[in-house]
Amino acid sequence: MSANPATVAKCLRLNAGFSQADRDWIVAQFATLDARLATFHADATDLELSIKDREARGQRVTLECRIAGWEKIVTTSSEEDLRAALNDVRDDLRRKLNDAKTRQEPRNNKHLRVTTPPGQATPAEAEELAGAGTTTDEK
Repeated sequence: MSANPATVAKCLRLNAGFSQADRDWIVAQFATLDARLATFHADATDLELSIKDREARGQRVTLECRIAGWEKIVTTSSEEDLRAALNDVRDDLRRKLNDAKTRQEPRNNKHLRVTTPPGQATPAEAEELAGAGTTTDEK
């Protein structure tokens, strides 16, 4: 974790269609993103929330996430209910962050994963198998 972890409260900017009066309940709505954002530095993370045609039939909520060294992630929702739309963009962002994080982790780095060739037991399994079928006194 970084010394200054990113949180929604630190990184969220409200744009078109939202006022600062909306900020507190939106931050509370997005609180579940904090665990995913905490792996990034707050100064290198930016969340931007905007809405087009608020409270109209065709409203569109957009959440953009910029993290230094990563491609911009954009999520949108056309839900008519504002809370449902916010939940939709929040969940979609969390999913996209997880996918992007998985893509960036090295897959072929042998030092990061411990695997055993097919058909061979790990040392702990081999020790268990060696003692299988014996009583405690026979070991």
